[in-house]
Amino acid sequence: MTPPNAVRSAPIPYSLARFERLLDGFEPTFEFEPVGPLPESEFVDRLRRIRREAVVAGHDVILIHADSIGSYKVSNSYLRYVCDWAREGVLVVPTDDDRPLIMFSIFSSSVLLPPAGEPVLVEDIWQVGTWGRETYNRPGKTVDKVVEAVASFLEREGFGVAQIGLIGDATSVPYWNGLKTRLPKSSFAQSETIIDRMQKIRSPREQSVIRAAAQLADIGIQAAYHVIRPGVTDYEIYAAFTYAQMSRGGETGDGYQIGINRYGTHCGKPYGHVVRDGDLINLYISAVIYQGYTAQIARMIAVGDITDKQEEVLQMCVEGVEKAASLVRPGALISDVANASFEPYIARGYLTSADSRTMPYNWVSEDDGKPRLIPRKHVVDEDWERQGRRLMHVYPATLGPHNPNVGHSVSMQKFANYNIQSNNHDRLEEGMTFVLHSQWLEPEVAGCNVGDCYLVTADGAENLSCHTPLAPHRVRAG
Repeated sequence: MTPPNAVRSAPIPYSLARFERLLDGFEPTFEFEPVGPLPESEFVDRLRRIRREAVVAGHDVILIHADSIGSYKVSNSYLRYVCDWAREGVLVVPTDDDRPLIMFSIFSSSVLLPPAGEPVLVEDIWQVGTWGRETYNRPGKTVDKVVEAVASFLEREGFGVAQIGLIGDATSVPYWNGLKTRLPKSSFAQSETIIDRMQKIRSPREQSVIRAAAQLADIGIQAAYHVIRPGVTDYEIYAAFTYAQMSRGGETGDGYQIGINRYGTHCGKPYGHVVRDGDLINLYISAVIYQGYTAQIARMIAVGDITDKQEEVLQMCVEGVEKAASLVRPGALISDVANASFEPYIARGYLTSADSRTMPYNWVSEDDGKPRLIPRKHVVDEDWERQGRRLMHVYPATLGPHNPNVGHSVSMQKFANYNIQSNNHDRLEEGMTFVLHSQWLEPEVAGCNVGDCYLVTADGAENLSCHTPLAPHRVRAG
């Protein structure tokens, strides 16, 4: 007897011969403009600003850490921002500008060779190595070895008794705790805000990199449009997008989601869905990465005929982005931009207020703060069931926008965002980059997620994702 969740032998009915042919004849409507890595002068200026803040704070030295989180990815972007180091390590930054930067790495097997592994402005790189009995047959722990190496270096350089600024994240805690024990006469202060404050305004060169990232996203979307038709799978759509942007310099193929069903559900990954008449497809491009920087946009695709309710939701969300974007300029209140995005929702009776505190949204708890039960129900999905699995819950648990905001800043991964929402009364400034995305999802009824990436200019705004229309893309079902 076949187990109920066993994977069937032929899960997806398509011809292998068509895979490499789907992009035949594809040409984007514009030419990608690569900009290359940031110049060393950009990092010199960042280091000057960081050291100045360290002086004001009274720090003798700053330690910056990022850890490996698997798949050649790191837990934050601090090291890449400061010295263009894409891997894990501990960077020692003396406050005095006549002392060099020193890196303690490589302490995992996730090693990248130059040029991607060559840090800017760093004089020496110390290889701490990997430790552990089972994998390396070397007794010891990597954290302990890194702590000892960094502490010994600090003592040799006269920082054994010092005020030390710490920049990292949750993965840094074991290293910081070890150093506090190893250097008991030193004082330590969390100093992430030194770099976090530098994330609000992007330099002209950074703007050009984010613009290029947005161009890659647009090209990927155009490639997806090229292949979408009934009978094509979400795997093939995702692959077309990935090939088009990565072949032009995108760094990863895992920074975005694709959602397909009859109701517009977004924020998913491909699983073998076959495109059919009546499908609503969401390409939620949450991060196309280029030279370390990200761009984010979102588009909807309607296949064949959809319902009047779905058409209304699509139009409402498009209007939401357009209303918000019309206010983007230096000096505008961010809260005004956010509130404007929800005017079409309120006018149609979908919301009663733009207040982010009281607004319903897809992942909200109960009103009293207690957990909300996800409705249990068999949701028919023939492509999933063909593979021996069933959907037994209705996601999300309640209707509303995906989030109670209309967007957030975009820069490098893992930096704290500022949000475009009703309680943010900061003013927009030239050089800010952010996404404006309007979203709505009513389970098993209708859904939409559309958005553009914006740069605040001296006299207004630039839509960085201007090469694909915000309006839903239409695909004939016949």
